[in-house]
Amino acid sequence: MLSVVIAVALDAAIQLPEPPREFRAAWVATVDNIDWPSKKGLPVAQQKAELAKIVDVAAGMGLNALVFQVRPHADAMYASKLEPWSEYLTGECGKAPNPSWDPLEFVVAKCHERGLELHAWFNPYRAWHPAAKGPIPATHIAKTHPEIVKQYGTYLWMDPGEPEVQRRSLDVMLDVVKRYDVDGIHMDDYFYPYPIRGQDFPDEPSWRKSRPEVHGLSRSDWRRRNVDDFVRDLYAGIKRSKPWVKFGISPFGIYRPGIPKGIQAGVDQYEGLYADALKWFREGWCDYFTPQLYWPINQKPQSYPVLLNWWVEQNAMGRHLWPGNYSSRLDPKGGNWPLGELTQQIVLTRQAVKDPGNVHFSFKTFLKNWKGARQALAKDQYAVPALVPASPWLGDKAPAAPRGVRVHGSTVTWDLGHAESVGRVVVYAEIGGAWKVAGLAGRTAKSFELKAKATRVAVAVAVADRNGLLGPAHYASP
Repeated sequence: MLSVVIAVALDAAIQLPEPPREFRAAWVATVDNIDWPSKKGLPVAQQKAELAKIVDVAAGMGLNALVFQVRPHADAMYASKLEPWSEYLTGECGKAPNPSWDPLEFVVAKCHERGLELHAWFNPYRAWHPAAKGPIPATHIAKTHPEIVKQYGTYLWMDPGEPEVQRRSLDVMLDVVKRYDVDGIHMDDYFYPYPIRGQDFPDEPSWRKSRPEVHGLSRSDWRRRNVDDFVRDLYAGIKRSKPWVKFGISPFGIYRPGIPKGIQAGVDQYEGLYADALKWFREGWCDYFTPQLYWPINQKPQSYPVLLNWWVEQNAMGRHLWPGNYSSRLDPKGGNWPLGELTQQIVLTRQAVKDPGNVHFSFKTFLKNWKGARQALAKDQYAVPALVPASPWLGDKAPAAPRGVRVHGSTVTWDLGHAESVGRVVVYAEIGGAWKVAGLAGRTAKSFELKAKATRVAVAVAVADRNGLLGPAHYASP
């Protein structure tokens, strides 16, 4: 009862500090077992242990989100009735894990316990990757609908011009939105495939069925329209189902060669991938935009800050701009970047972007701890925990204060019920006469341990909702 009385008395008088805001994420790639699992067909216990370690490492170094690849190529890293289990999980496409488990359900729960968001990462059109060595099962789209799957180079691709392909990918992604407690849906830079010199994508049947004599579009414009329609419809579908689920796109980092002036690239995504990424950004068909700015700061033909500042200028709808960083170039056997290249890119992002963030490719960088990146970021750039920046266009009503806030010694507890709207819990402590952010807890957490020197102090607990909006606090004293 004493805690409740104090809460009423202090509510109006105390000014609590705003926690830092930044999106700190990394891609966890499953295609070809890049990041997880380390090998195909591992025992389930080892798969779980490896995935739990990824979450633990991410939380320990100060990240607040993971972007987890759940659909490498028309397969599933989760229990799906629409597509077969991935070869990269069980060693055989279509073979369910034994004993049964669901990696997506598992990683969502682990992330929410540790205070991370989990964004499910999809590829909308890739149907088969040459890294998959086993047979294609009868349940795969290449077998059930071979007429809409095309061979292009060493890959199989679903034809984006086929209405059935659009429906299939929308159904797959929205199924995950509806059945899993994900915080975001994410798409990468593969739309129409990266072009092979001297070969055009074999979509003549869908092009003819589209009746170009009626719609009057060039083939390039028609291909771009196919992708535009999919991006727009996916964004709308997510919002109809769960408005708080963020939609992010990570296109190739250069819009077109020569834009901005002096920037060069080996591929024109507008004309080669038929991806009008600038249009999607300007139209607000995403909640966050993650152009893959995979080049060094001083590489003039593709300069990181030049490209970053150009994308900042294009943000007409005020969406989040959280660039992708090629952190794997720290690999001594790969790009062998100095650690300072990565840390300075984070600094430049913070200087250029109002509500900053960075997404690191890929998590192997931190698992292998190339150049000591894990400890360096935890000690410096990510030393202070951060909330994901708010997305007020998704809802502007702040959440209510938590109930039942108590402090017993160094343990702070609260009661959030089963509110689906809870995103993160912010714990404050009064130390030396000043209120400070003691830490951030996950959306499913029920308690928080104060540091030893912060025992027997007054505390406050507030909730940030799934849109990042922070509500009022409730207070308690020992």
